[in-house]
Amino acid sequence: MKVIDLHAFELQLCDIQGRFFELFADTKYDTESLVKAFMNGELGKNIDSKYNRMQWMGEEYLLEELTDTCKDKLKEKREDISKEVLYWIGYTYRYWHYYTGETSRQIYKQAPFKTMRTNYLMFHTMDVTMAIDNLKEIFEQKKKRFNF
Repeated sequence: MKVIDLHAFELQLCDIQGRFFELFADTKYDTESLVKAFMNGELGKNIDSKYNRMQWMGEEYLLEELTDTCKDKLKEKREDISKEVLYWIGYTYRYWHYYTGETSRQIYKQAPFKTMRTNYLMFHTMDVTMAIDNLKEIFEQKKKRFNF
């Protein structure tokens, strides 16, 4: 585990993304499809930027932007996911970006929504860098096992 010291700006963006993901619980859309659309789409790419005005638009605006631009990729809600789980997933994904420099798309490939949700109970009380290292290790083990 490498030691990382995020700036206040970066920690704020982690919190904003966590609160943004929390809002997914209150929509009519399937949470997994929202997360996937964000992490693989233009909005996630914009938030990954060194500086982009979208980073400071607020969670409600980000949600509106996501649902407006990705309607064709979103499914109807099938089940409720707790806001606590959603916050952790959003926060961890953004922290991961700062920790490794990987894009949202690269991160999602390694730890899609189902992986994050499944591992929440084990990892949410860990230091976030330790959780990320463990998630990356799970991905590497799957790659070896399934040769992809």
